[in-house]
Amino acid sequence: MIYKGPSAYNEESFLENYLKRRNREESPNNAIEKPILMELIQTVKGQEVLDLGCGDAAYGLDLMEIGARSYTGIEGSKQMAELAKKTTAGSGIQIINESLEAADFGNGIYDLVTSRFVVHYLLDIESLFAKVHASLKEKGRFIFSIQHPLTTSSFKSKAQGGKREDWIVDDYFIEGERNEPWVRETIRKYHWTTEHYITALLAAGFQLQALREGKPERSRFATKEEYDRRTRVPIMLIFSCEK
Repeated sequence: MIYKGPSAYNEESFLENYLKRRNREESPNNAIEKPILMELIQTVKGQEVLDLGCGDAAYGLDLMEIGARSYTGIEGSKQMAELAKKTTAGSGIQIINESLEAADFGNGIYDLVTSRFVVHYLLDIESLFAKVHASLKEKGRFIFSIQHPLTTSSFKSKAQGGKREDWIVDDYFIEGERNEPWVRETIRKYHWTTEHYITALLAAGFQLQALREGKPERSRFATKEEYDRRTRVPIMLIFSCEK
C-alpha cells in the first residue's frame, strides 16, 4: 500500500515508529534541521506564527516559550492532530485538522509561516506558496525545510538497507511522484528540483533571504562516526524567504 500525504500518520504503528525515530537526540530533525531553523528565525517575540504540517506541535511550544504571541498549527492527519492537541493542552495554541491543500490560511495575518519536512508531500507547490504569501503581513517571513532534492530524485540507495554512507542520484530532472520506502511503509512524495522550488517562490512574490543545506556541526553528535556519515550527503534544504 502507498500512503499519500498525512494518511500514514493515521496508522498507529507507523506513528509510533515515526515518533521514535523523530525524537532521537541525533535524528536529522533535532541535530541538524532545528538548530538551523532557529538560527534563521532569530526571534518570534510578539509574532503571529502559522506552522504547516505541525505534527505533534512540540515545536509550537518551543516558539511560544521564546515569545511568540500566537501559534496556529495545521495538521492533515487526524491522529497526529489529536496528539498535538494533547501535547499543547492549556498553552493557548490552536491546532486545525485539515489538509494544506484545503485549508484557508487567511490574508495578511501572520508574521512567520514555517513548515518542517512537509512541502515535498505536495503536488502543487505553486498554489501553496501563493497562499502562504497572501497569509503573511508585509515583510513577513516564510521559513521551511524539505528533503534535499538530491535525495528525493531516486530512492535506489534504500534498497541496500542499513545506514547509508553514499547516495545514488538519478532521474534528477524528471520531476514528479516518488514512492519512498520509509518507516516500514511506502510513502508518496514529490520530487522537484532546487531550481523549481526557487522559481516557484520568486513567482509567488517572495524574496529569497537564505538557503541552507543542513551542514552538520560536530558538537551535536556523540560519535565522530555518525558526524562523518552526516557530512557525506546533504539530506535537507532550508529556505528563508520574505514577503
